[in-house]
Amino acid sequence: MEHQLIVVDASVLPDVISKVLQVKKLIANKEEKSSASACKRVGISRSAYYKYKDCVFSYEDKLTRRIMNLHAVLRDRAGVLSSVLSALYDLDANILTVNQNIPVDSVATVNFSIRLCGELQSPVLLKEQLMQIDGVVDIKILSGE
Repeated sequence: MEHQLIVVDASVLPDVISKVLQVKKLIANKEEKSSASACKRVGISRSAYYKYKDCVFSYEDKLTRRIMNLHAVLRDRAGVLSSVLSALYDLDANILTVNQNIPVDSVATVNFSIRLCGELQSPVLLKEQLMQIDGVVDIKILSGE
C-alpha cells in the first residue's frame, strides 16, 4: 500500500493517537527515561505506542517546519557573529546548525540552518534585517521549505 499523508482534526481520532504523541514528546524532551515510563504516565500500553509511534506525527512537527539555510559573509571582528545570532533570536528563529569557517582576508563565511518559528513570513525581510547588522557583508538564502 502506498503511503498517504492526511490532516485530520485530533478531536475525531481515538485518544490513543494523541497519547502516542504525548509519549513521543515526553521521550524527546527527556521528561521520561523510557517508553515504558512515558506510556505509564500518559495511560496507554507499550504495544499501542509501538503500533503507532512511527506513523503518527504532529502537524507542527512534520508540515509547518519553515527551515532555511543561510550563507553569511561576516567581518572578522569581535561580536559580529553574536549580533547575527541575537538578531535571529529576536526574529524568533530556532538555530539548528552553525558552521563558521576560519577568516580569510578579514571575513569569515558562516552557514546557518534555522527554523522560523514566529510571524516572519518573508525570507527577503529576514535578509534585509540581517544585512542591517554592522559587520555583515553579505547574506544569501541557500534554501528554504
